[in-house]
Amino acid sequence: MMENRMQIANEKLKRVPLSECGQVRVYGRTNGDRNPLVLYWTASGIEMRVKAGEVWVEIESTYNIYEPWVSVTVNDAFISRQMLPKGRYYIPLIRNMNCEEEKTIRIFKDVQAMSADDEHGLKIYSILLDGAFAALPPKSCRLEFIGDSITSGEGVIGAVQEQDWISMFFDSVHDYATLTAQALDADYHIISQSGWGVLTGWDNNPGCALPDYYDKLCGLAFGEKNHLQGTDMPYDFSKWSADVIVVNLGTNDGGAFNSPEYIDPLTGRRTKQRLNDDGSMKEEDLARFREKCKQFLGVLRFHNPQSKILWAYGMLGIPMEPAILQAIEEFKEEQGDNQVYYVRLPENTDETVGSRCHPGPKNHLQAASVLTQEIKKLLDK
Repeated sequence: MMENRMQIANEKLKRVPLSECGQVRVYGRTNGDRNPLVLYWTASGIEMRVKAGEVWVEIESTYNIYEPWVSVTVNDAFISRQMLPKGRYYIPLIRNMNCEEEKTIRIFKDVQAMSADDEHGLKIYSILLDGAFAALPPKSCRLEFIGDSITSGEGVIGAVQEQDWISMFFDSVHDYATLTAQALDADYHIISQSGWGVLTGWDNNPGCALPDYYDKLCGLAFGEKNHLQGTDMPYDFSKWSADVIVVNLGTNDGGAFNSPEYIDPLTGRRTKQRLNDDGSMKEEDLARFREKCKQFLGVLRFHNPQSKILWAYGMLGIPMEPAILQAIEEFKEEQGDNQVYYVRLPENTDETVGSRCHPGPKNHLQAASVLTQEIKKLLDK
């Protein structure tokens, strides 16, 4: 397949290994190696400014169940989106454009790290172009977004009636994190996993607690292949630190109260966030959630001592808001940390819903608008 794709490429194109493309900007957490560059998380990818008319990129896609998808933007405008079949090959980013004009091109991974598919992976090896690279202007700030399916862009694309849980319905171009980063001219990372929470996943599985994996490169990418790529190694926070960290977690923790108990298939241990007879949440279980929130805030502060932390919540309802607010206030008082904040995001409605009953592009745009204004205030402090 690689040979077939090579025949399509203009013979005048020059192949430049990504490891030699010093002017190319990398998005997302990586192991630091560009030979090849391994992409794990949502919206990870590369950005380049070129004076060229034709550009291709050499990639390798692997998967067992959930195939990678990528999107391409040119001068911040959405251009294309495609499913990637297995193999190593070249795909075109632009063709027949004016060679004399500089343009900024970005290709990035639409699909989250897939904890349920050990073979899911995407690598970039080189860039082919008929011109030269130009310098990218520096970004104004750095943002990190931590969340669940909403932050992974699940449901942003696709018809409202779609309910299949597949790679096709993840989109990182029109999700609130990317829109916020664009509005603020920010470099950004996304750390997210569909169905996961602070204390448990939506199904009460305590193994689906995102805070437990935050300090790893991509610890929820399991399997031998990922292990050899260092996914479970500690992440080096000295390489990249966010000015503002946005935490959008709690939705799945709320869902766990209305889901059946989880029974660990290996140990038989039963886990359940419980309701009282009147439908209210049991205080004992809320307390465990609050404590985990405080622990996570402590982890975030330990690794990011200068970052402002903004907990954002509400796109799929606010049942956990009182507990989140209490946890934030207790953490601030106990730790003397006045750099932790909260903002409620606009709730999804019948008019803004997307596929899989998730927030659609209109709701993500609303959330991005609110977040952009809040982050501007924090950056000015």
